[in-house]
Parts: sequence; structure tokens; C-alpha cells
Amino acid sequence: MVAAVTVNSLKPLTCAPFFSSLNSFNCPCSLVSIPTIHSRLRPLLAQMAATGEVEPQVIDSHLHVWASPQEAAEKYPYFPGQEPSLTGHVEFLLECMEEAGVDGALIVQPINHKFDHSYVTSVLKKFPSKFVGCCLANPAEDGSGIKHLEDLVLKDGYRAVRFNPYLWPSGEKMTNKIGKALFSKAGELGVPVGFMCMKGLLLHLQEIEELCTEFPSTVVLLDHVAFCKPPKNDEERRGYSELLKLSRFPQVYVKFSALFRVSRNPYPYEDLPHVLPQLVSSYGAHRIMWGSDFPYVVAECGYKEAREAVSYLAKQGHLPSSATEWIMGKTIMQLFDGKWSSVAN
Repeated sequence: MVAAVTVNSLKPLTCAPFFSSLNSFNCPCSLVSIPTIHSRLRPLLAQMAATGEVEPQVIDSHLHVWASPQEAAEKYPYFPGQEPSLTGHVEFLLECMEEAGVDGALIVQPINHKFDHSYVTSVLKKFPSKFVGCCLANPAEDGSGIKHLEDLVLKDGYRAVRFNPYLWPSGEKMTNKIGKALFSKAGELGVPVGFMCMKGLLLHLQEIEELCTEFPSTVVLLDHVAFCKPPKNDEERRGYSELLKLSRFPQVYVKFSALFRVSRNPYPYEDLPHVLPQLVSSYGAHRIMWGSDFPYVVAECGYKEAREAVSYLAKQGHLPSSATEWIMGKTIMQLFDGKWSSVAN
């Protein structure tokens, strides 16, 4: 079992000797058909459960909720042009979580409501032991987003903030005056900053490195494996290598989330078994956390299947059950001071 560590100290984190023995791209990946994978996935997970290998507490580190069309019409309007095409209200999420055996989640403010956090705030207040909120940073040039961030954290109880670089004014970077003020304020408030590098890590790498270097007390979450797919060309290999090297900053964590966005293969993502142990080798399992990217994942493979895929990939990558426990819940529970520790299984 990996020993618990104190996150706030931001000291380099170490992992068991097992992880240091893993070499790059050396984990076996069996080339079997998807139907065969599906047929054997559930029995494998059942066997893991029977032997006590499945973690008792599962926390989803990345998902979204938004108002139903009726709620949007009555109280929580969508941002113009961002009307969702998928069902994403909290009642649907709760049904999916119950079926999948997921105990809690970090809700990331969706672009569908942009900077209007009223719907997510209502969900956090209604289910305080189930959810934690991650708000969306507003990089407006007038600096109003800094006070907005402070209010969301201190008044509404949000515990993290997302930086979407594509919301910055045209030509501006996340390292501009406003970006640094937001990043610094997040560290002051003790809330992690999640980075969404949808157009590629290399595009934003210098900004992330500069912010981490200048503000080492601000914790960083790299959403969706920083959108680094298993590399097939030199540029992708460089991006993947830089992802692993970001582990030199002890404040950086990786979300092993939205696997349908990272993998080139359909569920259960047979090109990823080597990726997970490599991340563990670089970061330690206690700096990696699973996330579903609900509700988008529902149409891709299903919410329950998204949870099961990680246990399957961990098994394929020969990770010990202790590492899987960290990835599936212990990491994020530790990062947020055991916020979900009172949740009943």
C-alpha cells in the first residue's frame, strides 16, 4: 500500500520500487477483438472484486452537469450558442453513479453555462457530501474574474478552478497579467487549477511550466491526460515525453480521464494499457486520478463502462491493486482533504 502523504507540503512524491522498474512502452497489449474484450471484461472485474482488489471508494475527478431544457427555460439559461445536445442534468448523473458504484465526484463548470455558475452551485448545495465544485476562470481583461473566483470559492464553496486557454482574449496567453493573477489567487485560496489543453499540450506547455515555476504553491491538474494520445509521430512523442517530464513539478497531477478522447481505439481502449503504468512510473499513483467526462462518455461507452475500463487497463498494465485504489479515489480524496470520507459505500 502506498503511504499517505501531505499534499500541501508540495514536496516531491515518491512511489513504490515497482513503479521505477517500468520501462517506456514495454507493457503487453494483447491484440484481441473488441467483442472478445467485452466478453471478458466483466468476469475479470468480478474476479478482482471477489479477491478484494477493487477499491471500496470510487470518486470521479472530472464530469459536468447542466440544466435540463425545462430548468434552462425557467431558471438556469444556457449561454447563447452553447445549448447542449446531450442530457446532463444532475438526476441523470446520480442514476449513472448509482449503477456504476461511484461514490462522489468533482463537477467541472460546463461551457454550456459559461461563467454563470448558478446551476452547478445549486447542485453543490443540494448534495454537499456527494459533490465538490470546480469553477471556470474568467480571464476578462478588466480583472473582474479575480473577484469572481474569490467569491465562488469563499462564498459558494468551490474547491478548484479550470483554466480554458481558449477563453483568453485573442492573442493573449494564460501567462498574461490576468492569468498570473488568477493562478496566484488560486494558490492563495488553496484551490487546484485544471488545465484544458484540447488543442495539444505543446501549444500550452511553456505557459504551464512558467506558471508552475513562478507559483509553486498552486496545485495543477492536467485534464484528460493533457490530451496526449499514444504517440505515433515525432510531434506526438515529444508531447507525450513533455507530459511525463512535467512530473518534475511536485504540484502537478494528471487526470486519467475522458479516455475516449485520448485513445484511438474504441472501449475498452486497448492502446492505453502501457500509458497508465508509464504515468504511474513518472508521477506515482498518488498523483493520478480517474475521471469519466460525463455526460459525453455516456454516448461513447456508458458511464459504468468508463469506470470499469480503468480497472481493466490497470490489470492489463500489471499495476498492483494499491495503485488502482489511489487512481480510483484515494488521490482526489487526499487532494481535497478527505472531502468524501463520510460518503457511505
